[in-house]
This record gives sequence, structure tokens and C-alpha cells, in this order.
Amino acid sequence: MNDVWFSEPVVIDFEPSGQHKVSSCFEAIECLDQRWPRRARDRAWRSANRVCRDALDGLRSPVEARKTLRKAAKAAGLLG
Repeated sequence: MNDVWFSEPVVIDFEPSGQHKVSSCFEAIECLDQRWPRRARDRAWRSANRVCRDALDGLRSPVEARKTLRKAAKAAGLLG
């Protein structure tokens, strides 16, 4: 499976470990699964996870994946 790259990284601020640049769908899924706070695993998180996985499968665009990741990060208060 080939990774799908974003046109511009999404900077997510994971306190206290600091900011993390997410540049692709694979990185986004890894971030959503491993670094995302449990308290913020809501509907926006599930949507971002699904859309990023769909983008890896060629069913969604990287633009959609980046947009939903940003929306989830904003909802969680994690946008850097």
C-alpha cells in the first residue's frame, strides 16, 4: 500500500510532548491510533480515521483526509 501525502503538513500540538507535523495519511492514522488523547476520541476522530484509511485505499482524496484530520484536531483542541 502506498502512502498518500498531504499538500501541506498538519501541525498537531500534543501537550506536554510538543508539536508533531503530520504529512501523510499513514502518519495521520499512526497519530490518531497511538498519540491521540483518549478523551478526544469522538465522532470527529472516528471520521478522520476512516477518511485517512479510505484515502490510502484510493477511495478519498488527500485533500479530504487532511481536512478531516484538521477538523478532528481542532475539535480536540490540538491544532498547533
